[in-house]
Amino acid sequence: MIIWGGAYSSGVMRSGGRYNPSTDTWTATSTTHAPTGRASHTAVWTSSEMIVWGGNGGPLGLLNTGGRYNPGTDAWLSTSTTDAPIARESHTGVWTDTEMIVWGGGGYSNSGGRYNANADSWTAISISKAPSGRVYHTAVWTSIEMVVWGGYVRTDVSNTGGRYCAQSGAPTPTPGPITLRGQGKKVGGINTSRLKWRGVTSANVDVYRDGVVIATTPNDGSYDDSTGTTGQASFTYHVCEAGTSTCSNQVTVNFPP
Repeated sequence: MIIWGGAYSSGVMRSGGRYNPSTDTWTATSTTHAPTGRASHTAVWTSSEMIVWGGNGGPLGLLNTGGRYNPGTDAWLSTSTTDAPIARESHTGVWTDTEMIVWGGGGYSNSGGRYNANADSWTAISISKAPSGRVYHTAVWTSIEMVVWGGYVRTDVSNTGGRYCAQSGAPTPTPGPITLRGQGKKVGGINTSRLKWRGVTSANVDVYRDGVVIATTPNDGSYDDSTGTTGQASFTYHVCEAGTSTCSNQVTVNFPP
């Protein structure tokens, strides 16, 4: 679990931490190149990075800046501000598997934008037939649409919403999904996860354990992860085509005491 930013009695924060439930321990996130401290921002997980955006910067007011945090390298990159949506807080953000979509918030805005992390670029989303601008609403991604609902429209609580299709026309066909299976075994007394996958088309595969890349390996369909643990433990894995967000399902491998 990664937490970052927020408000406290003396202002806003630009620090955070990573919590590992397997070891019940915390690790501080780097503040080098971290975004400006803020509260009421959004955060999404891309399968390899946490992207934070917008929010209230305290004395700096509303923000339209953000940052991308990679837990594998404990490093931050800034998000582009070119064509970014207007500054706002109390908006929503969803991850579509390829883009982050932010919408609403601020001064009851009904506008938003799509952020492409690979290109570090923004595209405005249509406001045609968009719901009324609002704050404190909810948003979910259905795999083809963002659905927003509720919140405050000016001084009134709303029970309205809208569905935004991020792609015009028919979706572009993609290869079949990547499927991943995992099995635990002891090798020399060490907990070892045997991972097998199908459906990858790239030459190499990124292997993720608990959200962090642990290996980039040739696409031969399998990988053994020697976890370094010996007792009771649990690890969650997924694999992606190397350097992309084309990824498999998640599998959890459990080891008994």
